[in-house]
Amino acid sequence: MDERIITNNKIEEDNFESSIRPISIDEYIGQAEVKENLKIFIRASKLRDESLDHVLLYGPPGLGKTTLAHIIANELEKNIKTASGPSIEKSGDLAAILSTLEPGDVLFIDEIHRMPRYIEEILYPAMEDFSLDIIVGSDGNSRNIKIDLPPFTLVGATTRAGDLSSPLRDRFGIISKLNYYTVEELDRIIKRTSKVLDVEINDNASLVLAKRSRGTPRVANRLFKRVRDFALVMGNGKIDLEIAKLSLNRLKVDELGLDETDKQLLESIIFKFNGGPVGIEAIAASIGEEITTIEDVYEPYLLQLGLLKRTPRGRMVTDKAYEHLKIDKTDTLV
Repeated sequence: MDERIITNNKIEEDNFESSIRPISIDEYIGQAEVKENLKIFIRASKLRDESLDHVLLYGPPGLGKTTLAHIIANELEKNIKTASGPSIEKSGDLAAILSTLEPGDVLFIDEIHRMPRYIEEILYPAMEDFSLDIIVGSDGNSRNIKIDLPPFTLVGATTRAGDLSSPLRDRFGIISKLNYYTVEELDRIIKRTSKVLDVEINDNASLVLAKRSRGTPRVANRLFKRVRDFALVMGNGKIDLEIAKLSLNRLKVDELGLDETDKQLLESIIFKFNGGPVGIEAIAASIGEEITTIEDVYEPYLLQLGLLKRTPRGRMVTDKAYEHLKIDKTDTLV
């Protein structure tokens, strides 16, 4: 399947996002409550000359967890080391990362819920006592090595806080949930991106992009990048309302920010399963997608809009979805 233009998943193009990433907490737009609390915690840790408590950031993909991790390191004036949960497969992988940390450094682990459980158990003493106990050697010639670590701050990011084990979750002193952005916040993000990239966009065009960005900065910036291309080739390089609407229509992103894949999911439930309820496994099979992709990428926004609902018996399409897709509910009944 081709990569979705408006997916909130990270793709190779995200070097673009790194180039426009805010570097201070005051530059960061949205998540006001999370920001204000982090400001206090960071300032207090600096006044005490202690490492910041471990931080867990959770919420749907594309809302700025990675950006916040880098901002935390910048505000602490410390270095940041990054890793991802799936890449830490052996105790040696974790030891190699932890052994390079300097006092007060930030270790950012993305998708921390995908880290193997036995790696989690090695991480507990590292988080709690700043020490690492690992076994080296083969079964017949193994020995335990204890490594003292400097105080550090672990920032974990996850789209699935419920998948974290209780012992790991309990070791985070600061737990913050990131929520979908408002249209006004996304409008400000798009205008900031346009200034950073020196691309002119008028207010009406920016607002249209914001409304179709699924409440997600990553989607907003990615749509901006594609619309910028249309403006350069089909216009004079400036993004106005006409070129914005033309571009979004060509990209098949509708007024609510739904694309062809979202509509395929909803229509599959409507036409193949009479609107539901239907199990997630059946939906995944019917549209050729992974269950986790549906749960993490598609469903959160559809649920947020009220186009889809979860019941004990499975997923159901709502009347609002029929109305948005312009499907007569009576025509689908068998």
